[in-house]
Amino acid sequence: MRKRTLAVALSVAALGLVAAGCGSDDEETAATGTTAAETAPAEATEDIVAVAQATPDLSTLVSAVTAADLVETLQGEGPFTVFAPTNEAFSSIQDTVDTLLKPENKDDLTSVLTYHVVPGELNAADLTDGQELETVNGETLTVSVEGDTVKVGDATVVQADVPASNGVVHVIDTVLVPPAN
Repeated sequence: MRKRTLAVALSVAALGLVAAGCGSDDEETAATGTTAAETAPAEATEDIVAVAQATPDLSTLVSAVTAADLVETLQGEGPFTVFAPTNEAFSSIQDTVDTLLKPENKDDLTSVLTYHVVPGELNAADLTDGQELETVNGETLTVSVEGDTVKVGDATVVQADVPASNGVVHVIDTVLVPPAN
């Protein structure tokens, strides 16, 4: 019995080494210019906030979400679809951003940020021309699709389908402002 247990343990260890050796295709990917992450979707283990925090070009969004006390909500179960403006998008309206980040304007900031969030998980392939999306703040965003270009309201999606454990993030080039603001 002891020999059989040892044989099973050695077999498992050998399989583990073989699997580890097969796990990296560095030489092949260097020749093709693609990585395993680009060829197969990875299982998302980080929530929407962690994904945004790990993306340097979304640091202003992270600051705004923190100021509006929405971190816990966006770390929740979801699923959520978040249209995430880049730092450049925020900088183009810097005076407005500075005003919204003041504590007395928290409600307005929350309204703007929740206008970027849609309940449910919508990947780019799920978005269709003319589709209307009801946002968390109760307003509607209209999708337009022309060729490979996807727009939500006035914003163009510059990076689609960033997976998160509780939804998906689409990076956009413009801050969306709800009609009431």
